[in-house]
Amino acid sequence: MSLSKTTLGDFELYTIETGDIKLDGGAMFGVVPKTLWSRGIEPDEKNRISMTMRCLLIKSNQTGKVYLIDNGVGNKFNEKMMDIYQIDFSEKTLEGSLEAQGFTFGDVTDIIFTHLHFDHCGGTSFFNEDGKLDYTFQNVIYHINKRHWETATNPNAREQASFLKENIEPLKNSSDVNLLDDYVEFEPGLSTLIADGHTLGQQLPKIETDGKTIVFVADLLPTHVHLPLPWVMGYDMRPIDTLNEKKKFLDQAVEENWYLFLEHDLEKEIITIGSENGRYFVIDTLTLSDI
Repeated sequence: MSLSKTTLGDFELYTIETGDIKLDGGAMFGVVPKTLWSRGIEPDEKNRISMTMRCLLIKSNQTGKVYLIDNGVGNKFNEKMMDIYQIDFSEKTLEGSLEAQGFTFGDVTDIIFTHLHFDHCGGTSFFNEDGKLDYTFQNVIYHINKRHWETATNPNAREQASFLKENIEPLKNSSDVNLLDDYVEFEPGLSTLIADGHTLGQQLPKIETDGKTIVFVADLLPTHVHLPLPWVMGYDMRPIDTLNEKKKFLDQAVEENWYLFLEHDLEKEIITIGSENGRYFVIDTLTLSDI
């Protein structure tokens, strides 16, 4: 397991790898033909593509807070679900990554959820020896967008399968959920952008310091292969909104030289991008340690 880290201004940033996952390639690329998307990412015999669940830990030397952005799929899946999604913890785990970077579950003070689909929040809880749900992190605040919380707790029929009861119920029963408005600032240099196409109220944490900007792009841009504007996931609730959000976001990322931290790209941790004649492309592939 290769982990990276860097220090920018008052923030220490750490890559946290929580495991690998496979999802259906057709669902991941929507209406884009397989003959096109498979050139960038090869599917297996069941048409699944290999991805990862990469999180970001931010230690603030200004406030002493330790923020974790998302926490992976967790370990509550039964054998059937593990097989369907080909969950692989052989080299990457949430606990192992935290330990390798010098942290424990108890060190985390705040969890910022981009959204509550199962591969982003499953690590919040686990089944204890009595078979009951227990909390992985103690004494943390869970930061969730208000509009997304309404979506997750009252999902439509199409999105319902992404919000698993065993993930949502512990949060509903917690007194430590902090419901946020759009575009919040946690502290100087750490704020959020909002994207509604994939799911309402998806938060994209943004770190701005030392003249550099890193954005945790979550499912607005699952992998670098999703850079073309029309390459929108079938999972997205509002694909036209995603299309418009991507264009606005990518144009600003090009203009302001943002570093894009990729949550699901198996090979690329961070990319910078350029554009020409309406086409976006990767300029550099980096890790936190390169910044």
